[in-house]
Amino acid sequence: MLPISVLCNIVESGFAPLSCECTESGGLLRIEVYEPVSGRVELLISGVSTEQLTSVRAISDLIGELRTEISAGRRAFAG
Repeated sequence: MLPISVLCNIVESGFAPLSCECTESGGLLRIEVYEPVSGRVELLISGVSTEQLTSVRAISDLIGELRTEISAGRRAFAG
């Protein structure tokens, strides 16, 4: 298993040009993705288990899923 600090660094770097803050509490992650200039939150998810995030590939897959969620949310509000 990767250390939480490394895991969060990988997650946080996966959303550029948006900003991301990843924090851990009790083995669960809280991931907040936001627009850096306006501060508008694009995605906020809590309770992400770290159990399956044992490799860079697994973390990359999670980032891909979350980026898809962000895109889907934007399309939903676009009309």
